[in-house]
Amino acid sequence: MPLIIYTTAPNKKEAKNLAKKLCKRNLAACVQISKIRSVYVWQNVLQDEKELSLTIKTTQRFYKKICKFLRKHHSYEVPEIIAIKPRKVEKHYKKWLGEVLQRYSS
Repeated sequence: MPLIIYTTAPNKKEAKNLAKKLCKRNLAACVQISKIRSVYVWQNVLQDEKELSLTIKTTQRFYKKICKFLRKHHSYEVPEIIAIKPRKVEKHYKKWLGEVLQRYSS
């Protein structure tokens, strides 16, 4: 079953590194990187930072491995890891996702 995982990175170098490693390790079929602005509270201080958002396209069977990978390789003490199960996925895209992850995880 397809799964979308969101995380953020503080800079372009780290975002690209995480994305490439996730794909090379066959944990993700695709990772999109977008520039964002985040306003959040960290250690009781309001933050306003430029970040990069990573949208990780994967399947549910890789969720735990991706969490472990992000906790190990991410520079943040508490990286954002939010998973969303899509209610609907177009059948051709779903087939491609399954084929890519099956082929490379064997």
